[in-house]
Amino acid sequence: MDTQTIVILDFGSQYTQLIARRIRELNVFCVVLPCTASLQEIQSYKPLGMILSGGPSSVYDADAPAADPRILDQQTPILGICYGLHYIVHHLGGVVRPGPKREYGHAEVTIEHAATPLFEGLPPQMNVWMSHGDEARELPGGFTRTAVSSNALAGIANEERRIWAVQFHPEVHHTPLGPQLIKNFVFGICGAKGDWTPAHFVETTVAAILAKVGKDHVICGLSGGVDSSVAAMLVHKAIGSQLTCVFVNNGVLRKNEFQSVQKNLRDKLGLNLVAVDASERFLSKLAGVTDPEKKRKIIGNEFIAVFDDEATRIAHETGGVDWLVQGTLYPDVIESSSVKGPSQTIKSHHNVGGLPEHMKLKLIEPLRDLFKDEVRRIGRDMGMPEEILSRQPFPGPGLAVRILGEVTPDRVALLQEADDVVVSEIKAAGLYTKIWQSFAVLLPVMSVGVMGDQRTYAYTAAVRAVHSEDGMTADWTPLPYEVLKRISSRIVNEVRGINRVVYDITSKPPGTIEWE
Repeated sequence: MDTQTIVILDFGSQYTQLIARRIRELNVFCVVLPCTASLQEIQSYKPLGMILSGGPSSVYDADAPAADPRILDQQTPILGICYGLHYIVHHLGGVVRPGPKREYGHAEVTIEHAATPLFEGLPPQMNVWMSHGDEARELPGGFTRTAVSSNALAGIANEERRIWAVQFHPEVHHTPLGPQLIKNFVFGICGAKGDWTPAHFVETTVAAILAKVGKDHVICGLSGGVDSSVAAMLVHKAIGSQLTCVFVNNGVLRKNEFQSVQKNLRDKLGLNLVAVDASERFLSKLAGVTDPEKKRKIIGNEFIAVFDDEATRIAHETGGVDWLVQGTLYPDVIESSSVKGPSQTIKSHHNVGGLPEHMKLKLIEPLRDLFKDEVRRIGRDMGMPEEILSRQPFPGPGLAVRILGEVTPDRVALLQEADDVVVSEIKAAGLYTKIWQSFAVLLPVMSVGVMGDQRTYAYTAAVRAVHSEDGMTADWTPLPYEVLKRISSRIVNEVRGINRVVYDITSKPPGTIEWE
């Protein structure tokens, strides 16, 4: 990519992605590489600067993660953070040992060398976040101490070698002035321009796709969600009608979703979209199945079979298909190549992750350098509808994992109506974009009710709304009583077959976001 880059070497810190976020917020591009990346790979990015992350290990351990020590001799500006400081000291001849007092949490740091450009504009004392048990006891030749806490050294520099390091974590929000320190490094020391904008990303990505694909034909499996839709739009901007998108109705989509996705992506945005209504095909395979994992596997396998059929048909019409578009995001890339080792499994929501072997398609992943909020910004820059960009995450197996027990056409219809009430009321209350996920679940629980002086015996619906940053953990959302009241009243009155509504107040862990 034709852009300025900061390279972050990951030594296993839980905060590495936060460093990347802080740099991206400055409109500067950065990549996270495992600390084991070769010098050649690092230099291929022509980095303006490098940041060495923190990590849980002790640098003097036999199995401590280590980078190629030659990175310290390149005259590329380096900022070490926590373990990164220890790595610099250890590999340049200093001494790192367990500290007499460990520092975890809030601390105050005194800047001793205010003239260093890393501390430009910062006050003499700073509140910071510490997380270390080791400390640098002896500095390598040419290094000076630049900051100190009440317990330990907090900053070092060798400006001749263009190396700076801090013991604390400037990337976390518990270090209020941390963003200014990172800004000083990125702009003041590395000389970045801050021109990595959505428009710049779109322009360079479109040019790269066009150069890579040439006259070949490309297919994309669309889910209607944010990632696949933005990825498809980027490729469409590059090659137009050479891209065919396939959108499959698996019978367990939300109410009117099969129609609304087509309207947005084909009619409004002009994508070459093939819509396949395979709902009967899926529902017949799901008949009689109650085990959640079996449901997921049936839907995943059937999607692959439908997609294969369509890809074969498209290949006959176009003379061949060579490329597949996937909406892989940067957190997936980091997770699968981190210092902790590649992840064990492909996430099940990557709905085209298990294509048949005979479909030897090359991958186009235009979003693999982006975080979720950046994907949304790119989509807005391309004029995509907010209805797509602000959509909450939706599971690959759809409503099948929100219908406990057997999935039948009647039960799907019941849940579609109840779910539509939940989503519409939460949108009406102005809460939709503030909640990670909000939806209804159909329970296999029948209860007695009274309507119009008549006895009813009908299903129970559970309402679920959660706050989350990334889906790994989640807290239940305390929806206002008035919103819950309207949701309950509308479901019971409008959805014939449901006569009771309950609210799920379980967090993750111990529960999961979805019920199955």
